[in-house]
Amino acid sequence: MSKIVILGAGISGHVAASHLRRKLSKDHEVVVVSPNTNYQWIPSNIWVGIGRMKSKKILFPLAPLYKKKGIGYKQAKAISFFPEGDKTEEKPYVLSEYVAGANKGQQEKITYDYLINATGPKLNFEATEGLIPGQNKTYSVCTYTHADHAWEGLNEVIQQMKAGKKMKILIGTGHAKSTCQGAAFEYILNVEQELRKHKVREMAEITWISNEYQLGDFGMDGMLLSYGSMTMKSHEMVEMIFEDRDIKWILGAGVNKIEDGIAHYENLEGEYKTETYDFAMLIPSFSGHGFKAYDRNENDITEKLFKGFMIVDADYTPKPYEEWSVKDWPETYQNPSYKNIFAPGIAFAPPHAISKPRTSKNGTVISPAPPRTGMPSGITAKLVADNIIDSIKSGKESLTHKGSLGNMGAACIASAGYGMTKGSGVSITTYPIVPDYEKYPKTQGRQLGKTFGEIGLAGHWLKLALHYAFIYKAKMRPFWWLIPE
Repeated sequence: MSKIVILGAGISGHVAASHLRRKLSKDHEVVVVSPNTNYQWIPSNIWVGIGRMKSKKILFPLAPLYKKKGIGYKQAKAISFFPEGDKTEEKPYVLSEYVAGANKGQQEKITYDYLINATGPKLNFEATEGLIPGQNKTYSVCTYTHADHAWEGLNEVIQQMKAGKKMKILIGTGHAKSTCQGAAFEYILNVEQELRKHKVREMAEITWISNEYQLGDFGMDGMLLSYGSMTMKSHEMVEMIFEDRDIKWILGAGVNKIEDGIAHYENLEGEYKTETYDFAMLIPSFSGHGFKAYDRNENDITEKLFKGFMIVDADYTPKPYEEWSVKDWPETYQNPSYKNIFAPGIAFAPPHAISKPRTSKNGTVISPAPPRTGMPSGITAKLVADNIIDSIKSGKESLTHKGSLGNMGAACIASAGYGMTKGSGVSITTYPIVPDYEKYPKTQGRQLGKTFGEIGLAGHWLKLALHYAFIYKAKMRPFWWLIPE
């Protein structure tokens, strides 16, 4: 019988574990290894960060659910990979260390027949000097605890504005190579709306700072959108939104140092500048976790498994931007050296960026990393699980389930203010995620009709509905699998 080990219990890891357990008999073992106690629905961190939703509404404990569903659970962190075993253990394993309970600090060789690396990214705050959540007047919404702290900081600023003090708010990316511009975009719109609700909007100067070359790049090289009966570029739509809300912007900015209330950055012109603030929410860069890998004789083979993130079936051949293609992107998320190892979601190493790479006149790379969060994480996790299920049931390798970001769409619903009657949302659907300039040469690599944008109350209602739907799905309630990824 087979043992499938999943590293991580975020969107990818939890989706994979859920489908594996539902479709495989109890003769097969499904084990989740994660240092986290709780599952969290990360997209709703934005509402936690403005005080409109309590963090307890976006999370639940993993252990009781996994015990009920027959999924093994070890609250531990992965340390190193031994895909061939070692001199005393014939089976491949991951060396892990328990982070809680009676076994805290103890290490274990967790063997497997199939391994799914769904560890996601390391939130690399230390890559930017002084960027520490909750310090230097800077905050984050990357985790629910970060979002709780962000609301505490924002609320303090709001109270000062109510007392008559003008304040400066800075929101965006906190590193020259940050990704997740969409989360920062959603947060700045919610903060702006929240200030209106507290009747202090006129007391705040709100500024967007980003490593994007243009507004609306989102790490995806921008989009040509269907917008009602019009066709509009994504940077035009975001400009319209920001101008309507009196939000200033700084683009092509690689933030490299944070002091108390001062963000230091370099721009594409090679100029070194600063921006002062009283409250900032800056998304850090993402990186791999620095895992090491060893062969049976304990020789270092890290380069077979990792390029920062995990190596999968992508074309990693270095090539100029003009030669990049959707064909470079992976379809099965299988490691080419060890066929029983997979890495869906953010855990896989992208072959290259999606946005055109740009460097400053000083040679500093200031360009968004490719986003792989949310919907793509769930889709890729499910197809990996389905391929493992088919392989186990057939007794031979089966990779019939495929999904490249070059032929996969994504929907992003960015809340633009919480409220049942006065809320708003920006809905953007993109197809494909990685632009296919050969197939869609006249529409910036994407299919119009499947790539569109809308703004309004309906977007807020949809975002709220998705919150409850995906919490329901994550708790594996009756017929949860009918809710798409």
